[in-house]
Amino acid sequence: MSTNNRRNFIKKTAMFGIAGATIPQFGFAAPTKPEEKKETMTTTRPKVLFFDVNETLLDLTAMKDSVGKVLGDRSDLLPLWFTTMLQYSLVTTVGRQYNDFGIIGAAALQMVAANHGITITEEDARASILGPIRSLPAHPEVKQALTDLRAAGYKLVSFTNSSNKGVETQFKNAGLLDYFDERLSIEDIGKFKPDTDAYNWAARKMGVKPNECLLVAAHGWDIAGAIWAGWRGAFVGRPGAQLYPLAPTPEINEPNLKLIAQRLVALK
Repeated sequence: MSTNNRRNFIKKTAMFGIAGATIPQFGFAAPTKPEEKKETMTTTRPKVLFFDVNETLLDLTAMKDSVGKVLGDRSDLLPLWFTTMLQYSLVTTVGRQYNDFGIIGAAALQMVAANHGITITEEDARASILGPIRSLPAHPEVKQALTDLRAAGYKLVSFTNSSNKGVETQFKNAGLLDYFDERLSIEDIGKFKPDTDAYNWAARKMGVKPNECLLVAAHGWDIAGAIWAGWRGAFVGRPGAQLYPLAPTPEINEPNLKLIAQRLVALK
């Protein structure tokens, strides 16, 4: 065998050895008994139910209409505005800064407007968001679902990126104050969801372990963050909401809170 042939043979053999060592990790690893995990997750009650607020409990239609109008009736820009707001809330957290979520939303609105040749003052941007968001109604099934969960003995806690005062005002106007045992806002930690520290903080505040918490939310990024932090999840599949395909699937996925409540009440 020539020198070149020997070198090629050695290279191919080495590569095959590396591939052979790697493949079992991806394709032939020992099963982790997913059936067992699923059974445990879907039959055991969490100790605390945490609820996201906006869109999960409250109907955002009025705020979307308001923001759409200030954008020159460009309702097609609403998804871009929301993702920009979320993006810069995370930029703020990564940069170890903090601003009220509504203020970040107003800044994001000005950015989106400017990119589409629309001029919005800071005052108008804030008014279009902060005005309607304080008086949002609850989705039709929410109050009965919360009533059923409380009757079943669950501890209910709201957990939101919005400010403490903002959530209190929202709950007063929507008639939801009496349904919750506690209200938690990331304002008190200064890190927005889905930062893992936010979920860890909320669990500590309630005196429970992460795996004893279940988040109910209508946002795929929020459910992903909770599960990555060791929590359980229930996704409310409101119109336009999607789970993040690269995150673990939550144990409950239903189109409204009534069906989620039924699933949770059935747990032992």
